[in-house]
Amino acid sequence: MSKERIAELTDKLNQWNHEYYVLSNPSVSDYDFDMALEELQKLEEQFPEFADPNSPTKRVGGDITENFKKVKHRFPMLSLSNSYSREEIEEFVERIDRSIGGDIEFVCELKYDGVAISLTYEEGVLVRAVTRGDGTEGEEVTANVRTIRTVPLKLHGEFPAFFEIRGEIVFPLEAFNQLNLEREEAGEPTFANPRNTASGTIKMQDSSIVASRGLDCYLYHVYAEENVGKGHLESILEAESWGFKVPQVTDKYIAKASTMDEVMAFIDHWDQHRSQLPFEIDGIVIKVNDFSIQEELGFTAKSPRWAIAYKFKAERVLTELQSITYQVGRTGAITPVANLAPVQLAGTTVKRASLHNADQIEKLDLRVGDMVYVEKGGEIIPKVVGVNLDQRPTSAVPVAYPTTCPECGTGLIRKEGEAQHYCPNDAGCAPQLKGKIEHFIGRKMMNIDGLGSETVEQLFDAGLIKNVADLYDLTKEQVLPLERMAEKSATKLINGIEASKKVPFEKVLFALGIRYVGETVAKKLAKHFESLENIQNATFEELVAVDEIGDKIAESIEEYFSKEENIKLLERLKAAGLTFEIGEQAQASGDALEGKTLVVSGVFTRSRDEMKALIEQYGGKVGSSISSKTDYLIRGEKMGPSKLQKAEKLGVPMISEEEFMELLGGEVQEHIEGQSNIKGSSQGTLF
Repeated sequence: MSKERIAELTDKLNQWNHEYYVLSNPSVSDYDFDMALEELQKLEEQFPEFADPNSPTKRVGGDITENFKKVKHRFPMLSLSNSYSREEIEEFVERIDRSIGGDIEFVCELKYDGVAISLTYEEGVLVRAVTRGDGTEGEEVTANVRTIRTVPLKLHGEFPAFFEIRGEIVFPLEAFNQLNLEREEAGEPTFANPRNTASGTIKMQDSSIVASRGLDCYLYHVYAEENVGKGHLESILEAESWGFKVPQVTDKYIAKASTMDEVMAFIDHWDQHRSQLPFEIDGIVIKVNDFSIQEELGFTAKSPRWAIAYKFKAERVLTELQSITYQVGRTGAITPVANLAPVQLAGTTVKRASLHNADQIEKLDLRVGDMVYVEKGGEIIPKVVGVNLDQRPTSAVPVAYPTTCPECGTGLIRKEGEAQHYCPNDAGCAPQLKGKIEHFIGRKMMNIDGLGSETVEQLFDAGLIKNVADLYDLTKEQVLPLERMAEKSATKLINGIEASKKVPFEKVLFALGIRYVGETVAKKLAKHFESLENIQNATFEELVAVDEIGDKIAESIEEYFSKEENIKLLERLKAAGLTFEIGEQAQASGDALEGKTLVVSGVFTRSRDEMKALIEQYGGKVGSSISSKTDYLIRGEKMGPSKLQKAEKLGVPMISEEEFMELLGGEVQEHIEGQSNIKGSSQGTLF
């Protein structure tokens, strides 16, 4: 019975994964999916002998790969000839016409800027994933590729008993930008571009980290003993029927072309619209469609004669470097910024561009007044890439990188092995102080309702706050005189600060802004040491013994607790009532809502902050709007009709406040009544 149930759940979950991630047409709710996945995980733990090596539970990762073994490709992964000119594309088409004669059908497709991958399937099951490597052999990264939800672990339909399919692993721009935002908040260096980050991610030892990053994969070339279909496009459409995510004709990611004009129209379209794609491309690939003609044309030593890649030139503009300013981040990192004469680049007006660090300025030999070339790095961030020396003013002098902080005048430092300069005055440098407060109040940290960056600026400039501890000394009378601060907003701000005292310890630890201690590291530290005092007293060896805590993080933690001003700050925060240990909080909490997203709408007996804190305390996530990913809508009085209609349309389960409390467990009510300092008005409207 258990064996049959495991097989049944495996098939269902594979099907639902395909519907959600490949077809974008889910047939079940996220709740039903999660419940089935949880049941399968428990059964596999209980009966490991029945677990499928390609079980859907592998999607979340967890495997550790010490070394990636080398694997020889059965079919070499050749490179394509590259072209940067239309004339070369015309020559390619004309050469094939002369060689073959007659009407030739081509296929044009996007050239994904990612990591080339080869997947091997036997009897419809994924058995191996290998990187390109040198084209002859690559590294096996199967455990990591299994976590990519658009890669099918089991196929459906009719397919060859053995075949390889090639494609590209890409880092979606939305996921890449979110990852960089999280690293920036943690005081960690951001990644340069999606392609390199995808390459580094796919060869990480811990597959659970790979799973968390949200990589995607497009498959576009089938290799089998016998050709699948009569041509390239037909084989791709056939592969789609087996369960693969392939380039879509309807999205114009791939198209047939019979003339040179049609080929160039496809190239021109994506040269103009590539910035609208959810991932990066760096060109267009043109291939002969018919397999028999491909075989007739054959290969050179390095590339096929029947295909060519047209590489887009990075859009580059020339403009004047008018000045260089230096920004100070919350960690003290100094970032030089080029202030430019406004210029159009990739559809936007660019006035500023990053110069990264002192080494980059020296490498470019920049001078104010230079005419500089600007590109969009990774199609995202403008960057200065060169100087037109022919137009350099005779009076221009080399840029002298500052030796003191542009904000507070403190001497800058640069640690060995690091590219950036830092201002060490973290207790007195205004941008650092404001940055730390803005980090502290963030959504993933203390999540203080009614307090944003503009209000922080007002409070700081008014001399009411200089650090995060000052927030807990604020009174309504102090904040009321501020511009745009009325009675209602002042009350909301003070209540939000008071409610933040209930934020769990791991979020408080993240909020402190210790360099390199991001959200994940904070959770691991909190779970391992259980209190801030234990972390403070931990030795270097005890710190690095914690999972994912390396030398750099341990050194940063030790440095933070070595500063007297930080110790005094922590003493004030503790006296204010913030949670500095797991203890009783963890015992009262549970995982009743683990992995669930809840939206609250209407009026309740409890306050907004208490409802939100409960959801997060019990492992859930507070949703901002109703969607297909919403597990529950907590329905209060006076809920808006539009939200009710959307919930009914999407089939989102609706529960009352009382049912919500029952969902958490019988002991919760008693705990809340004993612990809550917020009695809450009965007008806690959430939307």
